[in-house]
Amino acid sequence: MKRMWRLSLAILILLSCAGCDRATKNIARESLVSSPPISLLNDFVRFEYVENSGVLLGLGSNLPGESRFLLFVVFSGVGLLLILGYIARVDRLDWMLLIGLSLLAGGGAGNLIDRIFNNGAVTDFVRLGIGVLRTGIFNLADVAIVAGAVMILLWSAGERGKGESDEDSDTDKTRQVQLEESRRSGSPQAAQQAG
Repeated sequence: MKRMWRLSLAILILLSCAGCDRATKNIARESLVSSPPISLLNDFVRFEYVENSGVLLGLGSNLPGESRFLLFVVFSGVGLLLILGYIARVDRLDWMLLIGLSLLAGGGAGNLIDRIFNNGAVTDFVRLGIGVLRTGIFNLADVAIVAGAVMILLWSAGERGKGESDEDSDTDKTRQVQLEESRRSGSPQAAQQAG
């Protein structure tokens, strides 16, 4: 995939994720701030408004404001630039890795924008679960981040599998070459070693 198309696709995915995330957070702010939780599908899906100054499940919310800004705004911004830089500069990039990185960047951008315009906090509003088993409260950007991470892990596992099968294939080819050489030389001992 050519670099310009690849970068265009990455930016399209990033903007789509960040835009949809921003729109859903605005709807959540307008609809859920002063309302009790809204339950759907026999309470499997619950919409409730929370402002999270930390990251996953509020981790880091007790840090001083300067530390949160440095970790969650500055480092996140640098991370997003590194991902986009990698996508733009690498010669070849598998489509699965490209989409995974783009989703990761899009979700990160959505939460970063929210932190910048929401005094360092992220708006979370969805919780899933059955009975007492419930997820933490999350948003659309978090879904994009998790989907991107899963795609990157699946791509990585596939690459690892390819490497092992390539090694097996190389070993088989080496044995075939040794067997052919032993047949040509007429040496039964060399044929036994190759087999």
